[in-house]
Amino acid sequence: MDEELHGYVMEARRGNPDAFTELVRRFQGPVFRYAYGMLGDRQEAEDAAQETFIKAYRSLSGLGSDYAFASWIMKIANHACVDRLNRRKKERQAVRDVPSETADKTDRNAEWRTALTEAMESLSAEHRQVVLLHDVQGYRYEEIADFLRIPLGTVKSRLNAARLALRNEWKKGEA
Repeated sequence: MDEELHGYVMEARRGNPDAFTELVRRFQGPVFRYAYGMLGDRQEAEDAAQETFIKAYRSLSGLGSDYAFASWIMKIANHACVDRLNRRKKERQAVRDVPSETADKTDRNAEWRTALTEAMESLSAEHRQVVLLHDVQGYRYEEIADFLRIPLGTVKSRLNAARLALRNEWKKGEA
């Protein structure tokens, strides 16, 4: 972490609201992109990102190290997304008989986005996490292991399994 960021974290922990505003400014993009990738819905991703920063603000005193802010905020975002996915799953089960709306298939880009969204949604939350963190967000394996508190080997195996599942799902869509 750069020293400037470290300073903002220290100041925010001391109660400086301007310092926390700067932290939000710096991390709102990565947190939103991660949430959007996990949830596949812009509004839900915005809500999850907002929930992440509210929880971070309220829990800032519990941050173990000023240098761990980046991984800490991503862990909070991850929990917010997993909670929303679990709620969504329960809601889907409750309204399973209601027919879902289908995307407009006339636009080739819409078809591709729909196929990609469906392929990502077919993944478990654990697999979706590693794909988003590594392939979309660009985090290293070690960082992902730290974010998710799992062994490095587990990150690698989940990423491999997720990529295979995506490839198989994509091939099913082409058939």
